[in-house]
Amino acid sequence: MIKTVVGYMTQRFSFYEDLSIAENLDFVGRMFGIPNRREAVERSLERLGLAGRRQQLAGHLSGGWKQRLALAACLIHRPQLLLLDEPTAGVDPKARREFWEQIHELAAEGLTFLITTHYMDEAERCHRLAYIAYGTLLADGTVSDVIQRASLTTWSVSGPDLHQLAGQIRQQSGVQQAVAFGDRLHVSGDDPDALDAAVAAFRRAPYEWHRVDTGLEDAFIHLMQQAPDHFTS
Repeated sequence: MIKTVVGYMTQRFSFYEDLSIAENLDFVGRMFGIPNRREAVERSLERLGLAGRRQQLAGHLSGGWKQRLALAACLIHRPQLLLLDEPTAGVDPKARREFWEQIHELAAEGLTFLITTHYMDEAERCHRLAYIAYGTLLADGTVSDVIQRASLTTWSVSGPDLHQLAGQIRQQSGVQQAVAFGDRLHVSGDDPDALDAAVAAFRRAPYEWHRVDTGLEDAFIHLMQQAPDHFTS
């Protein structure tokens, strides 16, 4: 049966909060009818660094430790494919990084992952990407493939009152997006000549303009803007 070779990790923590980590894993082992269940539980505890917390109630765990428990439960029956639904939503940066390190270790051992995420820095860690909006596939391939498909030219702008500048630039023909990235503004368009003409009047002091490589988030925003929303009239 397919459930014996697939593991699924939900976005929301879905295990029993009044059971300990070990008890939750034992329950999942029973559900799958795993032989030598106690050994499988011990193996999962050790693999995900949970052995020292085995008696801690799941309801008392932080988001990052709940995430580890959920991943351990997904792996206990040794699946070939893991489906992860926004697994790091609401998790702190340190826990996110540790989680992705675990994913890459498992992937190196031959396990296949299918992951949904809204974080572009996480998407960049994947071997292949697919952008889907309103049930429509917008782009797929490697990170380079997706960025190349967007065919954007991008400028990075620094200076004062970037919010006001963005509002003015968005009105120009040839500019398809002007988006804040920290203390800078990314201005992009898919026609380099039209974009250059559109921003020429703004390329003066006190602003500094530099051509930059288009990033995955730039491409994502561009593709999403082009996607028709079937739920609006």
